Amino acid sequence: MSDRAAQLKGIRVWLACFVVCLVLSGATAFPLVHELRWTEDLLRWLPVPDHLPGLADWISRVRQGVDTADAAYPFLLYGTDWLAFAHLVIAVAFYGPYRDPVRNVWVVEFGMIACAGIIPLALVCGPIRGIPFWWSVIDMSFGVFGVVPLYVVRQKIKRLEALSPSNPPNPPKPSNPAPAAAA
Repeated sequence: MSDRAAQLKGIRVWLACFVVCLVLSGATAFPLVHELRWTEDLLRWLPVPDHLPGLADWISRVRQGVDTADAAYPFLLYGTDWLAFAHLVIAVAFYGPYRDPVRNVWVVEFGMIACAGIIPLALVCGPIRGIPFWWSVIDMSFGVFGVVPLYVVRQKIKRLEALSPSNPPNPPKPSNPAPAAAA
């Protein structure tokens, strides 16, 4: 296998893993009401409340809030549907670098910028919305862990670009002929 083929394969494997995680992250926002009930039941079954009462209390509070919204104001959960949809749409954008990494490296760089943006969002909006700091740290970890595969992919794309035959030089532009004299 050539260096170029190996770089391309590595890029595609990393991108596929990133896209799968992005899709899973988005898809889990659709069944939020049920997931929170299952999570609360699982935490009780694993005796988490005995060891991490703050976590159990937080999950219970979130579940109660989501249950209330679902029962009285289900349209509020439409926002999480849009969140899920956005994850899926962003995942589709990564088909560009999967197909032609050098040409579409900007998508990877956009993803890196988005990952970096998670940190100030969590630090600013978390306290405004009453989110515990430790939960904001969990949210920020998505940006930190998300940027790692994208950084690796970007480095591999830059190596792939260096392996590509350089573009032929631009042909010289024809010189403009002198204007014809008026007769």
